[in-house]
Amino acid sequence: MEPSLILPPERDERWDLAKQVGVDTAVVHTLEIGDGSRPWQYDELLALTREFRDYGLDVGVIEGCVPISDDTRLGRDGRDEEIERFKQYLRNLGSLGVPVVAYDWMAGKRWARTSTALPARGGSLTTAYSNEFMEDAPQQELAPVRADELWDALEHFLNEVVPVAEEAGVKLALHPDDPPIENLRGVDRIITSPEHYERVMGMYDSEHNGITFCQGNFAAMGADVPETIRRFGDRINFVHFRDVEGTSERFVETWHDEGPTDMRACVQAYRDIGFEGPVRPDHVPTMAGEENSNPGYMTLGRLYATGYLKGLLEAVE
Repeated sequence: MEPSLILPPERDERWDLAKQVGVDTAVVHTLEIGDGSRPWQYDELLALTREFRDYGLDVGVIEGCVPISDDTRLGRDGRDEEIERFKQYLRNLGSLGVPVVAYDWMAGKRWARTSTALPARGGSLTTAYSNEFMEDAPQQELAPVRADELWDALEHFLNEVVPVAEEAGVKLALHPDDPPIENLRGVDRIITSPEHYERVMGMYDSEHNGITFCQGNFAAMGADVPETIRRFGDRINFVHFRDVEGTSERFVETWHDEGPTDMRACVQAYRDIGFEGPVRPDHVPTMAGEENSNPGYMTLGRLYATGYLKGLLEAVE
């Protein structure tokens, strides 16, 4: 397993901190580069990956920064052009040695939380979701969206792009819907259970059609997380190391060392399936001295979780 961290595209102290805690793999994420500036073209990707590598960091994953929109997720006009652009994006990444692309299939509102400053251990702040605040909320502008639209469009997408991913040597890693509920304000969601992942994996049988194994989402689904790791085996291409307390309709993000999931058993399961890919801490509490400007992704909690992860990796050899 390769401990990794989301890092900004331009060097700052977080690059230094990553190296100081022994992390050599960077994750490039929409949260750091912004939705309006996505590196899709070859020259942009070359500059991005070169900056990291010149400093001694490999780009292990590009996450969220993908050239598709809800037109592709819903099979609407414009998807053919987006899919062709995505294919070229995969070829560019392959030529630059970026091994994993993480994406999602959430239409409309994607990551949803109803609290981003809930007090946790020692006065730290964490995020939470409660469906009761969504039940009487207005429908999303995109609504209604039916599950069959999403399923049909996803199958078409995979049949088009997985062969190109295989040729390029780039693995796709589909993230669960977060939260993994069946409908969010009039928009259906489909990546919400292990069984639904089985359906996705069956659409195109290839290790390049794989999973972002977000532990917190699988915990919220009610899955036995270590056993589900073993269930999906070599289809796991990327890991989000996190935990939650609760269910898909009501949960709280926990510190990595005090949630209900046996994190050591998870690491053992990754060892058992031979997973050697990137794993990053996700949705960490905001700690003292931090302003909570980016809930779940402030620096100190990620450093703490990295140390905890590295300790587990040493304990489970």
